[in-house]
Amino acid sequence: MTNHDQKRILLVGGGSGIGHAIAAALLERGDQPIIGARDPERATAALPATLRDVPVVRADVTDEATIAALTASGPFDAVVSLAAGSANGPVGSLNQAAVRNAFDAKVVGPMLLAKHLAPSVRAGGVFVLFSGVAAWKPAPGLSVMATVNGAVSFMAEALAVELAPVRAVAVSPGIIDSGLWDFMGEDGKRDFFASTAATNPARRVGTPDDVVAAVLLAVDNTFVTGTTLHVDGGGHLA
Repeated sequence: MTNHDQKRILLVGGGSGIGHAIAAALLERGDQPIIGARDPERATAALPATLRDVPVVRADVTDEATIAALTASGPFDAVVSLAAGSANGPVGSLNQAAVRNAFDAKVVGPMLLAKHLAPSVRAGGVFVLFSGVAAWKPAPGLSVMATVNGAVSFMAEALAVELAPVRAVAVSPGIIDSGLWDFMGEDGKRDFFASTAATNPARRVGTPDDVVAAVLLAVDNTFVTGTTLHVDGGGHLA
């Protein structure tokens, strides 16, 4: 890829896991990832050797001033928001602060990213927002997760209309073997993955590469906007 074609991609909340995988894929094809993290020093220290040259800037989706300051790192061809907050548990035991944090991370923060960074995104560029399969497969104890992820998908539709020709796309992962389920132990994780694959139209669980491929599609295909890319093996239909 020539310098003229090189894309500049801001990965907000991209300091670990899927963020690292996306950054590695972007570097491999000649793009310039920029990682936005609440704690840049910690995020820099966590970078694998292959990503040591990736710039890390401060970006806290709960702090609007840091979001506004990101304009200094532009222009961008894409802004990917990977931040998340957990508020799982029965409705009767929910903690209000945790609920608000979940919405701040995945709904309010990305909306503020759009507010401040839309002018810094080149025409045809895209905001990539992370939803999740729980929005289509609610379950007891996951009401907040389902509601937040559903809001993300609707936000992608709304932003695609308002920000055009800048695009907005939601990516909705299903069960991904990204390390998130390691707490179950080897036997527990194996059984969980097997039961998931047995009811999943794709008959397998996902990998980080599956999610990365969806993000790259959202970045590259300028005719895709206002939609949700379901990276769940059809799990939302099962």
